[in-house]
Amino acid sequence: MTLIKSISGIRGTIGGTAGEGLNPLDITKFVAAYATLIRKTTSVKSNTIVVGRDARISGEMVRSCVCGTLMGMGFDVIDIGLASTPTTELAVTMSGSCGGIILTASHNPKQWNALKLLNEKGEFLNAAEGNEVLSIAAAEAFEFADIDHVGHYIKDDSYNQKHIDSVLALELVDVEAIRKAGFKVAIDCVNSVGGIVLPELLAQLGVGTVEKLYCEPTGDFQHNPEPLEKNLTDIMGLMKKADLDVAFVVDPDVDRLAIIDENGNMYGEEYTLVTVADYILQHTPGNTVSNLSSTRALRDVTRKYGLEYNASAVGEVNVVTKMKDTGAVIGGEGNGGVIYPASHYGRDALVGIALFLTYLAKKQMTVSELRKTYPAYYMAKNRIDLTPDVDVDAILVKVKEIYANEEVNDIDGVKIDFPDKWVHLRKSNTEPIIRVYSEASSPEEANAIGEAVMAVVYELSKK
Repeated sequence: MTLIKSISGIRGTIGGTAGEGLNPLDITKFVAAYATLIRKTTSVKSNTIVVGRDARISGEMVRSCVCGTLMGMGFDVIDIGLASTPTTELAVTMSGSCGGIILTASHNPKQWNALKLLNEKGEFLNAAEGNEVLSIAAAEAFEFADIDHVGHYIKDDSYNQKHIDSVLALELVDVEAIRKAGFKVAIDCVNSVGGIVLPELLAQLGVGTVEKLYCEPTGDFQHNPEPLEKNLTDIMGLMKKADLDVAFVVDPDVDRLAIIDENGNMYGEEYTLVTVADYILQHTPGNTVSNLSSTRALRDVTRKYGLEYNASAVGEVNVVTKMKDTGAVIGGEGNGGVIYPASHYGRDALVGIALFLTYLAKKQMTVSELRKTYPAYYMAKNRIDLTPDVDVDAILVKVKEIYANEEVNDIDGVKIDFPDKWVHLRKSNTEPIIRVYSEASSPEEANAIGEAVMAVVYELSKK
């Protein structure tokens, strides 16, 4: 059993003894700690907290614990039922609530679940707030409400449609253009909430043909739920033999979007954001942001319009902070996460789909043709396994010194920018490993530069 307590939320495998898995006792403790923080920090006069969940098998159990605990802490609960992460984020602000909890372990396998904690803006807690939740939980410094102040339970299933309505209302979403294009689309929703909301979104966007794969929200995932090429053989095979224009794949909580072209080839998870940004920047000039481990193609597209690109530390909270600091009009992460402030500050696959289809309709080309209009970069992902006695921080300092003649960024590990490629080293906070991301103009070059820097690290670890 596993229980991981971090500033970004509480996640773990279902079952086990107290403190060793995500079980009712631990759920209650962390939810009570979160409620204590919200009570102290919110500026919203409302007494409501939103709860939404993906379709995981454990979801009903976790939902019951979460809702009961929030009521026990004196909050009224708006339970929006089966809903995506971006839907839950939007529900917080739409309802004027003082916070929200999303019950999802994102792309983790079915035995996992998690509590993702939101503030009154429908955004993830920052590092300081996350640390305070952990401190309150550790000290069990919370107090439940007396009988006269126990909260109420409100069930409201309207937010999936409200989310769709908000997407359709975006200025740069052209429903008529999509309808006229007559797109034939396939979707893989990995047996979670995407299977509820994506068919409705596509129908209301005017897409007449939708081939559905794994859209039953059972939580019994038919393949590994992370939307990577190795996990998507079924829908790629469907696209190879069917007469369809594009396929969209989402993860269980629908904040990541992967695209497959008409020939059954991966569009490239990194290029979801690149394409949407290309469209947005033509109509709304402004800055862009992605994290340090994302493709250089976003920088290239941004500079093509004479605009400014900025990189943030890895993690949605960090991306959003940098976007606000720089006034970015579009941003996100290279894992298919599109953050469009005109909608809200959260990764949103529904927004990504609507903007992508609009742009595709206006370009009047196939998905594969559109992909060829962007710089060709290839990414390699590796890891360096070290022994617990190795001082990883000291090694990263030495790496910076060795590559001092290159462009080096150390806001999140060490990123070395060479003229035509880059390598990013990030240490794990939980185990003695360094994650290695590298990108170049060919897969071979990406692997080669990554392995070259890895060899330097291994040599340093021996000293």
